[in-house]
Amino acid sequence: MFLKVQMPWNVIIPADSLDAKGLMLKKAIVIRLMDEFACKKATKDLGYFMAVTTLESIGEGRVRQNSGDVLFPVVFSGITFKMYRGEILQGVVHKILKHGVFLRCGPVQNIYLSHIKMPDYQYVPGENGIFMNDKHSKIDKDVIVRFIVIGTKWMEAEREFQALVSLEGDYLGPVS
Repeated sequence: MFLKVQMPWNVIIPADSLDAKGLMLKKAIVIRLMDEFACKKATKDLGYFMAVTTLESIGEGRVRQNSGDVLFPVVFSGITFKMYRGEILQGVVHKILKHGVFLRCGPVQNIYLSHIKMPDYQYVPGENGIFMNDKHSKIDKDVIVRFIVIGTKWMEAEREFQALVSLEGDYLGPVS
């Protein structure tokens, strides 16, 4: 789920952001690192980037020939989010279809729960369809559901993960 990682990164500081005293340099590096980190979104190996926790080290800056900007190699610690097979998580239902539901869990927007993987639940058609079992437990829009991850898939073009989940197991289903 959440991982603490240490990552190397190259931060480019424009020449006009440099200060002779060096006091503003660390601030400029941190701000630029945070901006670039937020834009990166996710990687296949580490998952979704959530936060930068500490700046471990700043290497020696190298001036770029054409622009005069300075490139600083940095190492920082951060927190990422990645789903793993067999992990039990909770998500919020955001779309209900006849053949299953789509959930959101943290930064993961495309989690599919098939009707085949919901034992004892049947689709109840209507204006706003729902899934219901014999004990009147409902899976409706905006309901929190506890599930087990069956598998994940990295979508390179979108730079995001998709997941397939199930309710087959003890204590899985809508959370009251």
